[in-house]
Formats: sequence, C-alpha cells, structure tokens
Amino acid sequence: MRIFKFLLIGFIAAFLLPAAASSAIWALGDHATSWRTADWSSAGLLPVADADREAAVYILSARTGGLKGAVSEHAWIVVKDAGASHYERWDKVGWGLPIRHNAYPADGRWYSNPPRIVFAAKGNRAETLISNIRAAIDSYPFASRTGYHIFPGPNSNSFVAHVMRQVPAIDVVLPPASIGRDYPTDGRLAFVDPDGRDIHLTLFGYAGFSAGWKSGLEINLLGLVAGLDLRRIGIKVPAFGSFALRER
Repeated sequence: MRIFKFLLIGFIAAFLLPAAASSAIWALGDHATSWRTADWSSAGLLPVADADREAAVYILSARTGGLKGAVSEHAWIVVKDAGASHYERWDKVGWGLPIRHNAYPADGRWYSNPPRIVFAAKGNRAETLISNIRAAIDSYPFASRTGYHIFPGPNSNSFVAHVMRQVPAIDVVLPPASIGRDYPTDGRLAFVDPDGRDIHLTLFGYAGFSAGWKSGLEINLLGLVAGLDLRRIGIKVPAFGSFALRER
C-alpha cells in the first residue's frame, strides 16, 4: 500500500502537475481557434532554397493546434538535394491523404505556431542522408488513409520517429512533447535502435521506457515524457520539453 501511494504521488508530481501547468499557460495565450483561421505561412526559419546550393536535411517541430498544443508538438521532415531550387517536405496528417508531400511551406507555421529545428545537416553529410530518408518514408507501414490514430499512434510524430530510427545518422530524438513518437511502428514492444545506441520498451505507446545516448533516460506514461537528457545535461519535463545546459 505504501509503495502504491509513493508511485501515485510520483506520478502526480512528475507528470500531471507539469501537464496541468502547461495547459493553464496555454489557455491564457492567444492561439488559432481553427485550421481555417490559422497562419500556415513560412516562418522564415530556413535559408531561401535557391540561394543555398548545398544539400540540406531538416527535422522541424511546432506546437500543434487546439487544446492539444498545451502538451504536444507536430514534427515533419524537410530535404533539399544539392543544387535544387526548392525544399521537399513530408508530414503525416489525420485527414485526406495521410502522408502529405509539399502541402505546406518547408518552414511553415503549424496552426500559427512557429517551428523550431530539431535536426539539421548540410553539404556532404546531408547528401548521404537523403536517399536513406526517402527509402524510410517509402517503408512507413501506416501510409494508408486509415493509418492515423491521434493517440497513442500511429500519428504524425510516429511517422517522423520511424524515419529517424531507420536513418541512424540522424543522431537525435524528437522532443519529449512529440506525443506518438514512441509508438512501435514495427509492432515490437522491445527493440534496440539500428545503431545499437538506444533501447526501448513500450506498451503499445501507452507507457514505456527508453535509455541510451540519444534518448538519455525517459519514462513515457500516456504520451507524457519525463526523464534526463544525459547528452546535453538537462531534464525532460512532460508537456514542456527539454531544458538543457548544452545546445543540441
């Protein structure tokens, strides 16, 4: 009984209180009320494509819309071949054709929320990644119209996390607030990343544990992630994200 009480207090303190605080802060903010009124235009975050001749790869993420934005982000993939005059962007969405190609500006706002760069590579490094990224996108097992479930997944973040796991040279993980990233897209409840640096245990995305160089130490409960960022010397707070001493 004492152990159960201790676990309950820990769950409330580590997961519920941060989620409640983030929700309260979000409710006080000014946010788009629908996709029709939201701003989806470029945030001017990336270089102008035809002014930068190098190949490039980016993973971007932004807070999502509605009440979900209090606790969750939406991630997407951007690439540019060497010499190309435009970027290519892939998102997984819950309406229409599920994997959207170039449906939005590469660095477009998501429900009016500005994106941030989670991962970036340019030049020769990016060129070695792009073909593998395209193959990983093609291999995504939930690409049909019915292959989207907002929670626990597979959703937009499950798609991007799948690609990142299939391309180990993308040596980061999605932010803690990327609900759905821990959904087991290959059906395995225990697995090691292809590069052997991270191990994951999951209960179909509802709960799980990750440990390794990229993940640090993470506990996932109902999509909320708490943990330690060992690589960047920081902490991971549910709904808020990472707070670290070192830059990514």
